[in-house]
Parts: sequence; structure tokens; C-alpha cells
Amino acid sequence: MFSTSVTPRFGDMDVLGHINNTVLAAWFELARNPFFKIFAPKTYFTDGTFMLIMAHTDYDYLSELHFGEEVEIRSWVKRIGAKSFTVYHEAWQGGKRRAKGDAVIVHYDFNNKLTTPIPEEKKPLLAEHLLPADYPA
Repeated sequence: MFSTSVTPRFGDMDVLGHINNTVLAAWFELARNPFFKIFAPKTYFTDGTFMLIMAHTDYDYLSELHFGEEVEIRSWVKRIGAKSFTVYHEAWQGGKRRAKGDAVIVHYDFNNKLTTPIPEEKKPLLAEHLLPADYPA
């Protein structure tokens, strides 16, 4: 599991005083950076060899998030496939799980516009962060 702390900004609030639902996508994206670094630990987008693309995201809002208190984003690998993997995220605030969601990341060759297998040497690195089978996701 990776953990990322986020400080809500004043501009993240909506008219009801809650964190706006669009903000969660950006926070979960930020929390995926450690997974991206598994694939490009040094170059990290600068040399054209980054080979991951987002295929799907979904979110469940369980209760309101609020301004004024840190939010912890917890991230695991939920599934490792041949050409993609799924990251599972949770947003915690005040000791309570407030939101959860999945992101499917595909290994992708941008030059040839096709999916490619996840390199075998990357799979154990992803597996270090597997969501426990008995976790109540």
C-alpha cells in the first residue's frame, strides 16, 4: 500500500462546504504517482518511454469530505493482468473512509497505438502492493 496525504484547498469546496466531487479524481491521480514510478523510475515522462494510459476510473462517495482536515489517500493494486492493472484507492478523513474507487491502467505503446504486455519484471513490484484478499473494499 502507498499512502499520500492531501491538504484540501479552500477552492476545493463546493457551495455546500464539502469537497467537490471533481477533486477526488485529482487526488486519486496524485496517489497513483508511486505506481507510475515503478514503470519509469528515472525518466518519468521525459524521454517518451512512458507506456501507461488510463482506461477506466470509478468512484464511490461514502460520506462528505471537508476543508480544514488532512485527507489520507490509501492505494493498493487490486488486480494484475497481462496488459493492465487496477489500482484501488480510498480517501480517509477523521479516521473514516469517505470515498473509494478504482483505476484501470493499461500498458500501452503510444507509437504503434496498441496495448502491450506488462513487463514480467514489473509484476512483482506491483504485487508488493496487492490489496489483501480479505480486505473489505
